[in-house]
Amino acid sequence: MNADFFKKVKDALEKVRPYLQADGGDITLVEVTDDMIVKVKLLGACGACPYSLQTLKNGVEHALKREIPEIKEVVSV
Repeated sequence: MNADFFKKVKDALEKVRPYLQADGGDITLVEVTDDMIVKVKLLGACGACPYSLQTLKNGVEHALKREIPEIKEVVSV
């Protein structure tokens, strides 16, 4: 994965971060695979929340795909 694309994903995550932080959580980018899967780690309240999968898929993944359509999926590691 090239550095420019990784930075683009990281910048897109920065736009989502304030919403997660407002609920006591956070997110960190772990990896972007060659097959366009974004691996993230949910932190704080988001890591233990029973709704974290919904947050990840309906919030984070939707926002990233809207900005970067090449992304296939966002997964938590």
